[in-house]
Amino acid sequence: MARAGLTAERVTAAGAELADEAGLDRVTMSQVARRLGVKDASLYTHVRNLEDLRGRIALLAADEKTIRIAEATAGRSGKDALVAFANAWRDYAHRHPGRYAATQTPIEIDPVLAAQAPGPRRAVELTYGMLRGYGLAEPDLTDAVRLLRSTFHGFVALEAAGGFAHARAPQSSWLRALDALHTLLEHWPPHGEGDSA
Repeated sequence: MARAGLTAERVTAAGAELADEAGLDRVTMSQVARRLGVKDASLYTHVRNLEDLRGRIALLAADEKTIRIAEATAGRSGKDALVAFANAWRDYAHRHPGRYAATQTPIEIDPVLAAQAPGPRRAVELTYGMLRGYGLAEPDLTDAVRLLRSTFHGFVALEAAGGFAHARAPQSSWLRALDALHTLLEHWPPHGEGDSA
């Protein structure tokens, strides 16, 4: 018998909690059903299958992460905005490792759900807006977005995997990396010969 009030949002929230506790790869329909105290079949009224559930977790996480970044960067510009943006990104990855993993994993997401979710669009707007503060325009904006994402994700992924087993604290390296990114963004190199748009 399905628990009263079961919705797609509740199923997604339960899946997201499980992802944070056990890892995204350990999320199954059976585990989510157990967490909610219902039969597996009850979930399929609200989500199509495991891939659909993981897509919903990814969209939930994108929304949550974007809200935190927007709050952190409000009223800031330049290096202050960059540092606030980066710290909000890293903090979300630390607090919600399973949800964060869903945002970085190729998942087939229902296009209707994706179109209705504000998080991914807002994330792009926030990132591009911050980088325009450095005077960048296309194609440099896209290149800079890719650089930031690579740096932030690479750092938090290595950190989560225990990849910084060195006497120097990861926090010290994180701060220096942000200093370096700020300097690079302020002095973005001009296009050389042979560069393509």
